[in-house]
Amino acid sequence: MRAALLALLLAAGPAGAEIVVAARTIRAQEVIAPEAVRLDPRRSEGAAETLEAVIGRESRVAIYPGQPVLKVQLTEPALVERNQLVDLVYDHAGLRITTEGRAMSRGREGDRIRVMNLSSRNLLFGTIGADGRVDVSPE
Repeated sequence: MRAALLALLLAAGPAGAEIVVAARTIRAQEVIAPEAVRLDPRRSEGAAETLEAVIGRESRVAIYPGQPVLKVQLTEPALVERNQLVDLVYDHAGLRITTEGRAMSRGREGDRIRVMNLSSRNLLFGTIGADGRVDVSPE
């Protein structure tokens, strides 16, 4: 009896261990809200252990209710969505031009994406800045 109890306690892991699980279905590319997740008293390799590590991040894949939220399933939220209107900035040798463009794909800060200059209809490549503007300056 004691051996079975001891084996059960050892298999359960350390007391107080919790992981973050989905409280409802979280769609891919959804920014995770506080009501979408909860803590569960179990352990899972690679799972997020605090709500702060998950809330406000974006899910790369769909996560279903009760499933652990793995750290590799999370990323920073996108600043620019596909077809979103963005400011294009060209800054080179003292010349600064700003115009409106349309993003051809979604991306995060530092990502290089294709954009269309709405004035000329030319396709360009640019880098997304922290403020959501796309820098199309030569490198």
